[in-house]
Amino acid sequence: MSVSVKDGVLSLAQSISCHAWNGDFSRLAFCPNDNSVHIYKKTGNDYEREHVLTEHDQTVTSIAWASNSNTLLTCSHDRNAYVWVEQDGTWKPTLVILRINRAALQVKWSPNEDKFAVASGAKCVSVCHYEEDNDWWVSKHIKKHDSTVTSVDFHPGNILVATASTDGKVRVFSAFIKGMDKRPEYTPFGKRVPFNSEVLGEYEANGWVHSVRWSPDGNQLAFCSHDSTLTVVDVTQGAPGIVQTVKTQELPLCDIFWVNDSKIIGAGHSCRPFIFENQNGTWAETQKLDDKKGGPQDNKRSAFSIFQNKDKMGQDNNVKTLNTKHKNAITCIQRGPNNQISTSSLDGQLVFWNV
Repeated sequence: MSVSVKDGVLSLAQSISCHAWNGDFSRLAFCPNDNSVHIYKKTGNDYEREHVLTEHDQTVTSIAWASNSNTLLTCSHDRNAYVWVEQDGTWKPTLVILRINRAALQVKWSPNEDKFAVASGAKCVSVCHYEEDNDWWVSKHIKKHDSTVTSVDFHPGNILVATASTDGKVRVFSAFIKGMDKRPEYTPFGKRVPFNSEVLGEYEANGWVHSVRWSPDGNQLAFCSHDSTLTVVDVTQGAPGIVQTVKTQELPLCDIFWVNDSKIIGAGHSCRPFIFENQNGTWAETQKLDDKKGGPQDNKRSAFSIFQNKDKMGQDNNVKTLNTKHKNAITCIQRGPNNQISTSSLDGQLVFWNV
């Protein structure tokens, strides 16, 4: 089975929950909003299906592909995570001992690819490292959350980890593993970094926090929440840092991605991406991608009317067709081939953007 890119759009399934690329962007992994992971290989303008991984029992919520080791990482509502290694053309899973009793929601490799973090509905983050003697991945828990942890991201220094939660807070912790990590000379949150000993930083939002990401240089932390805001924390001069919040007039963002240290792309329920930039020290929304003739207000009202009609009348009648490439919420943003940004949506499409 193969599919082609048409007008920057790759139609892969009826719905997509998440996606990830390998190191050289020659292969794509995505979940069609079920318990499977599909791997496609890029050949010219076409993508051909190579493998379907079906080890999970419930919907796969997140995929991370280590660029250097070519190791695939997945997690699911079934409370499990698997590390996949390709051997002789076959992907073989390795067991991860997460020790959680709720759904696993997001996975992220550390920059050194020697450990990873798993956000979950169990109000904790599992930081996992490999035990060669037992041939499995074991976890240590960061538990200081009051509700579901929706997102997690490693600092470029490989020690700090940021977490986002439905309790309306973003927190920074140490994910230092004794005997494996080298003690850092400096972090924006101090030199003392024993694992999970204390909350190194805490920032509040006025709603559920959907996504959190460190900037490439590690001096800024960005997160988006359900009140349609983007918050950027600058810790260049040390924690707690300078906090700026950008209030948008759109529906909430579900995911964000740093294009560079002064530009962020965000997307979510408005079904199209937005660009935020640092202009002379002030963050602001500067561009709406996929801005069709219908205009931004038409797109916003059409997206809102879908939810409004379902809520009041239980139907989708008399709703305008969205003037955007995506027709449903965008849930995942990644760096794509040719220095593009790729977004996947619940409409089953993956779209490439030049930013």
